[in-house]
Amino acid sequence: MRGFLTPPVLALLLTIAAAAGERPRVTTDTAEYCGSLVARLSTLPAAGREPSRSLAVEGMRLCDAGHVRTGIAKLRRAVRAAQLGQ
Repeated sequence: MRGFLTPPVLALLLTIAAAAGERPRVTTDTAEYCGSLVARLSTLPAAGREPSRSLAVEGMRLCDAGHVRTGIAKLRRAVRAAQLGQ
């Protein structure tokens, strides 16, 4: 599927997201994205509960240690768990 997100396909996806009232998110494997996930998690009421809390702590630790992709995966799981109220 190399080249799947060509400019026309990306434009179409952004148009669909905008029509659905969603703000598109750009995700990358960077330490800045780790910070973005932590900021988003901090706004969720269930972020302090388990398993969100421990996943977030582990994700931040991994990002800080340079294991950004693994840290992002943990942080995404933390956000999902917090959104579900876990």
